[in-house]
Amino acid sequence: MEKAGRGILGEQETARRLRDRGFRIICANYRTPVGEIDIIACDSKYICFVEVKTRAEGGMLAPNTAVDSKKRSRIIRSASLYLASNPSTLQPRFDISEVIMEGDSVKSINYIENAFSTEGTNAYF
Repeated sequence: MEKAGRGILGEQETARRLRDRGFRIICANYRTPVGEIDIIACDSKYICFVEVKTRAEGGMLAPNTAVDSKKRSRIIRSASLYLASNPSTLQPRFDISEVIMEGDSVKSINYIENAFSTEGTNAYF
């Protein structure tokens, strides 16, 4: 399976697992001039901005290491733009879903809640 196909499968599986945990998927692949958010989901308490990182099994680094400070900044700015257009009383949260593939199927998902915060940024939530 090609990289793009693995990424799509990882996002679909993450969304399914979020729904299974009681979350409602608001949007997938939300694009702004500053970046993209893979999944926006909510439950009764949180609005979650989820970055999905899908990797083949056996990688040397954990997938979340690809979410560096530059990537986090783009996600936070994109979330700010989303909330400016779609106000919410829910608490914003930034999560990362690490999806590990074995061949063409998902082997495991490590879902990291509160993977990063807006601390040290100019974002206001």
